[in-house]
Amino acid sequence: MSNRPFRFEVLSGDHAPASFRCGEEALDRYLRQFTGQDMKRRVATVFVLVDNTNGRLVGFYTLSSFSVRPSGLPEDAQKRLPRYPEVPAVLLGRLARDETYRGRGCGALLLVDALRRALATTSQVAAFAVVVDAKTDTAAAFYRRFGFTPFQDTPARWFLPMRTIQDLMVRDGAPVPDSTSA
Repeated sequence: MSNRPFRFEVLSGDHAPASFRCGEEALDRYLRQFTGQDMKRRVATVFVLVDNTNGRLVGFYTLSSFSVRPSGLPEDAQKRLPRYPEVPAVLLGRLARDETYRGRGCGALLLVDALRRALATTSQVAAFAVVVDAKTDTAAAFYRRFGFTPFQDTPARWFLPMRTIQDLMVRDGAPVPDSTSA
């Protein structure tokens, strides 16, 4: 057993999502009923944060490949991209933390791990940003705190450029993959 309070894993049959409650029924239902199908069909990979003291699921998030139309981004972001009809991105499709762990920074842990994984993938598969859909005002405020910017044509959709993610990881001393090595 690790001396760290939490660990990240890919969701498997070893995890028990039945007791997970985040306060959003749609997210609870997704974890219990649809994650296995999404992973089997390779439309999303589900990562879980597990409490090392009791094995409980603390939270989860999903990552998928995605593409966006640059025309929907703010003008300053559009200027930095090629004039392609769509550009690749990583979709952070769902992120939720169990209510039991509210106020312990677990939402931030989940997000940082997702950003770190997304950045690491860019050494193999290009992506210009991580994209999220902030479906509530609370979610929008959470993502805003981490530097996400809303799309100009879809205000509930937010993005954080990989360059910004890399700069944040370097600033915080996190290991950053070399996107130039093969």
